[in-house]
Amino acid sequence: MKPVIRLFFKTLRLILGPFLLLGNWLTQPKGIVRPEAEQRAVDARTRKLALYHFPTCPFCLKSRRVMKRLSLNIELRDAKNNEIHRAALVAGGGKPQVPCLLITDDEGKQSWLYESDAINAYLNREFGTSS
Repeated sequence: MKPVIRLFFKTLRLILGPFLLLGNWLTQPKGIVRPEAEQRAVDARTRKLALYHFPTCPFCLKSRRVMKRLSLNIELRDAKNNEIHRAALVAGGGKPQVPCLLITDDEGKQSWLYESDAINAYLNREFGTSS
C-alpha cells in the first residue's frame, strides 16, 4: 500500500476510533443472566479462550458485543498496543489479522479462529441460549 494511502487510513482511524468506542459504550447490549452454577460452568469454559483484538477495530467491536450479550468472560489481548500479544498472534495464528479467537482444548491444542462472523457463530453455538 502506498505511504500516502496508509497515512490517510491511519489518520481516519485515529479520528473515528473514539467515536466508535463512544457509540459502542452508549449502545452496549445487556448480558444474559444465567443461574450462578451455570455461569460458573461457562466461565470455566471461557478460561480456555482469548480474543486478540484492536480496541477501535469495528470487526473486533462486533465480536466484543457478542461476548457482552452472552455474558462471556473471555480474556482480551490487545494486539495493537501490546507487542507481546501481537507477536503471539503472528506466531500462533500466522498473521496479525484481528479479531482472532484463540481456542485451547482440554489437551492444550490451540486453534486460531479468524473473522468476526466465524467467531460470533462459534460463540453463539457454544454459549448461546436455546430459548
